[in-house]
Order: sequence, then C-alpha cells, then structure tokens
Amino acid sequence: MAKSATTDPWPPLPGEFEIGNPENCVAVTTCGSHMSDFPLGAGASITGPCKTENIGIEKLVANIVSNPNIRFLIVTGMEVKGHITGHALLDFYKNGIDQDGRIIESVGAIPFIQNLDDAAIKRFQEQVVECIDLIDTEDEGKITAAIKACVAKDPGALDVDPMEVKMEEGGGEEEIEGFRPMAAEVATVRSRINELEAAMIGIGDMNKFAAGVYAAKIEGIMIGLTITLILLGLTVMAKGALNFLV
Repeated sequence: MAKSATTDPWPPLPGEFEIGNPENCVAVTTCGSHMSDFPLGAGASITGPCKTENIGIEKLVANIVSNPNIRFLIVTGMEVKGHITGHALLDFYKNGIDQDGRIIESVGAIPFIQNLDDAAIKRFQEQVVECIDLIDTEDEGKITAAIKACVAKDPGALDVDPMEVKMEEGGGEEEIEGFRPMAAEVATVRSRINELEAAMIGIGDMNKFAAGVYAAKIEGIMIGLTITLILLGLTVMAKGALNFLV
C-alpha cells in the first residue's frame, strides 16, 4: 500500500506524546491518562494525552493532517473532568464547528476552535476514516487490539500533500497548563456556582412551601379554636336563656 511523506519535522508541533513509525496508520490519544508507549509497539505512529477541548484538539489535528499516513484515531484513556476533551474530539470529528468556532454538540467548558480553518477541518475529517471511541478505557489489551484491528485494514496514505497548520503565537504545549485550562476551570466553577444557586433557589422554594404549610396549620388551629369558642359561647347563652325561662 502507498505511503506518504510527512512534514519536516514531524510532528510539527511539540507536545506530551511519543513517536513511533510515521508510516503507521494509527494515532492514539489518551485524553487525561498518562500511559506507557505500548501503543507504538502495537502499531501506532503517535500516542499521548490531549487535555483540553480547544488548544489540545487543535494541536492533535495539526499533527495528524501533517502526516497523510494516519487514517485512524483512537480516543482512549480517562475523560478530562470539566473539559470533556474526549467527547469534544469525537463531536469535532463528526460535526465540525459552527460559525462561531464552537464544536457542534460539545458539552466541554470552552470547546472553541480558533487555529483550524475549514480546509484543515475537512482534511482531518477526510483523512481519518474512523475515529474509535474507547473513552475511559485504560486496558492495554483492549487498546492494543483496537490498534491492530486498524492496522489490518490500513487503506494506505491519503493521496494528498501533508498539510502544515500555523498556530498563533503562544499556542505551545505549555498553554495546556496555562491560560486556556484556567479559563476552562473558571467556566467549570461558574457552572458549579450556577448549580448551587439553582439548588439554593430550590431550597428557598421548599422553605416557602414549608412556611406556607405551617401558616396554614396555625390558621386552621385558630379557625378551629374560634369556632369552638363561638359554639361554647352559644351553648352558655342557650343554657342561660333556659334558666331565665324556668
């Protein structure tokens, strides 16, 4: 099967990944998990974590489209809490982005793509013939089996030149632990605050209901007591009238 040249160097963007044979057809992202490089031995060309649903996905896509030999992407490892990076990546592959750059149907904190144009996105979706969902899986046996299954049906390199994606300055790997994740965490905190506010409103409504029930009980008691006193008064008056007549 035909193989292709890659960008020089490959991968063009730095990151927390291990590199194998660039002619291999499988890329493996481990989301929030840090695993050994066993995927390389199983037939992957590159493996490593992808922590954020914005710059992380952009870098992963840039490193894939720069190597037309990569035809499969396996998304595995533990999901990144708050960022929901793995599912954002699956949504990106399936749906792309809207006019505002947001990954369609993604529920991540900040799923906005800024450094990938339409050409890069379409290339990624065309080049990767299958994006395999193994999210929350760290089982080496399952991951290895998935890699080998992809290798067995390698269609060969996509018949295109490697694409080089230009990232904005400051889009290096250090940003994964810098500005954008902090922004994502802020969004997560805000979401939790909104949930707490909603819960507090619910508690307030319950308190109002309980207060209403209590007030109704008191009102009922007072009405009952008033009626009792009226009846008692009428009884006394009736007895007095009878005694007067006698």
